[in-house]
Amino acid sequence: MKLLRHGPAGHERPGLLDSDGHIRDLSSVLDDISPATLSPEGLKSLRVLDASKLPIVHGNPRLGAPWTGIGTYVGIGLNYHDHAAEAGLPIPAEPILFAKWVSCICGPNDDTLLPNGSTKTDWEVELAVVIGKEARDVSEHEALDHVAGYCLANDVSERSFQIERSGGQWSKGKGFDTFGPIGPWLVTAEEVGDPQQIDLWLDVNGQRMQTGNTRDMIFSCAQLVSYCSRVMTLRPGDLITTGTPSGVGMGMKPPRYLNSGDVVELGSNVLGRQRQRVKSR
Repeated sequence: MKLLRHGPAGHERPGLLDSDGHIRDLSSVLDDISPATLSPEGLKSLRVLDASKLPIVHGNPRLGAPWTGIGTYVGIGLNYHDHAAEAGLPIPAEPILFAKWVSCICGPNDDTLLPNGSTKTDWEVELAVVIGKEARDVSEHEALDHVAGYCLANDVSERSFQIERSGGQWSKGKGFDTFGPIGPWLVTAEEVGDPQQIDLWLDVNGQRMQTGNTRDMIFSCAQLVSYCSRVMTLRPGDLITTGTPSGVGMGMKPPRYLNSGDVVELGSNVLGRQRQRVKSR
């Protein structure tokens, strides 16, 4: 299944994408797509629905984040070999974790607002893992049993706040409002299959910047879920972004960053596409 939320910001309605690419409204079945919806029981109840009986949503509605109630947003740094190389940093011995504030979350096509004082806002296409069952100290073998599905994410990052003004931590540059576009939909785990075989790409103003595949991750999705579950309790609805391949603006010579008016487009062969226009506040 591909689950989504459609409508104006703050007033989104639950929906799903049918096999013909039509948005179907789930409002007669659900109040919203919540952590409870993403539980094994919640997803099981949706799988028995006949999507053809649900109302079609006509036009081109705004899409919001595909689910609500995200309690924890964990980012993983330097998780592709080529990205670590372009950053000039060693391959990490353990996953690098940072927090993105949940207030950064927005729809997949919402504008990206440059923070006041921003000089180095950057792009990062990523696969995101969505938790569906509480995970505490789980093994790698059982880790993916706790995953409801996956989605596309842009880990927008302001590098001067992340690195030069960080105080020794990354989160300051990662969590500005609008720096967490996710979606367009949450693709359930059984439809994705192997999460280590997903193509990712990102363009800026029509120019290809990033091309990668999740098979090149240093730590797999199973390893990341297991590792994070030993550091914190993961609950349904929680989100883990899994790192980005090479091609970020910081790694270019000279570096290139986003300016007002730029358009960022990103996508995946499995997870759909996003489009953000960059604007000053």
